[in-house]
Amino acid sequence: MKTSKFAALLIGLAFVQPAFARQDSTRRFDWRPANNETVRLDPANYHAGRTYHPGPNGGNLHVEIQAQQPVTIFMVHAEDWNNAVQHPQAMANLHTICENDHVSNVVYTCELPPAPMTLIVRDDRGSSDPAVFAGLGAVLNSDNSAERAVGAGIVSLFTRQGAAVRQFHSPNDVHIQYFRWDCVENCIQPEFQWRDEVKEKYDLTSFLKVYGGYTPQYDGEQVSVKIKSPVPMVVAILPSNIADQLHSNPGMLESSLQTNSCQQRGVQNMQFQCTFNAGDGPQSLIVAPEQSSHVPHKKAEIEWLIDPCVGNCSAPGDQ
Repeated sequence: MKTSKFAALLIGLAFVQPAFARQDSTRRFDWRPANNETVRLDPANYHAGRTYHPGPNGGNLHVEIQAQQPVTIFMVHAEDWNNAVQHPQAMANLHTICENDHVSNVVYTCELPPAPMTLIVRDDRGSSDPAVFAGLGAVLNSDNSAERAVGAGIVSLFTRQGAAVRQFHSPNDVHIQYFRWDCVENCIQPEFQWRDEVKEKYDLTSFLKVYGGYTPQYDGEQVSVKIKSPVPMVVAILPSNIADQLHSNPGMLESSLQTNSCQQRGVQNMQFQCTFNAGDGPQSLIVAPEQSSHVPHKKAEIEWLIDPCVGNCSAPGDQ
């Protein structure tokens, strides 16, 4: 009895979140190209790229950078960068993370803290002192509409109606390709929702009760049956053509159950699950007291739940 109770507990826990067992395929994610921009820098110039807004658990990024001359890449708190642009003397106190020095062609990645962080590219030429602020570069072309942490007053010095107006003495063109983490396979998943096929409280009799009308939609479809009765019961789900014959020939019950895997015998208070395939055809639930004599004038409760697909049913696994 202890083993049976433990098995019933495990089945009950599985019923709480059945989605894990019924998914046919798993979504696969990968980095996909997003926005990009080309920036022109003079020696020791800075460029503020995209500002990221990770969730409460942080996040990560993936950026490809190609530069004509070596650059240094790092992340900085967006608020600190805004302050440093407005007050260049604060450049010396910037706290940077994920710094990648003296690179010209790199796939840049970083694990971000849960705070707004701005991507910074600095031209390595002309100064070995990171505290020296020689100004900002200019964006030559961009499809990146992401937020930028750059002071409006500084931007107005270098741009006029969106086009760079200053002359570069020794230009270093840097191309920045941003990436997004996105679903690439099995992106549209079927949606499932448990619903009652049968739920009733009925007066016990010695006769077999048969509930029909259920046909599995898909392979691996789950059903759940819950019984509560004052006397031991036999509960099973059988093919409907067999269950229909039991009304006129109840003597077939024992032989029908011998080859049936979805059944419970002698149960009074239990919930169990079974799995069916679409090819199994119509199914019926049967319920009856184990002993047909001395059935008390009391009620039994029966609940039969099915787990049909309710959304994206015609294209499981499609993108």
